Amino acid sequence: MTSTTGATGTTGTACPYCGWPDHAEPFQVVSRHATAAGSTVWTRCGCGSLQVRAVDAHGMRVMSRSRPADVPAPGGR
Repeated sequence: MTSTTGATGTTGTACPYCGWPDHAEPFQVVSRHATAAGSTVWTRCGCGSLQVRAVDAHGMRVMSRSRPADVPAPGGR
């Protein structure tokens, strides 16, 4: 998975591939896991991007997201 975010979470407010708002309901919840601070939720955006979301007392943050399968990597990789 290629991340478009840093270690502290997303800097944008929408998917960079399709524009779906980060705080909207995800297209598909893939899995949900309890953590000491809240939960980690793996979701799939409508465009196919896989996202890791942290949900805790501070709210929800997209911690990492992949490119959709049909979007080539920069430099053709």
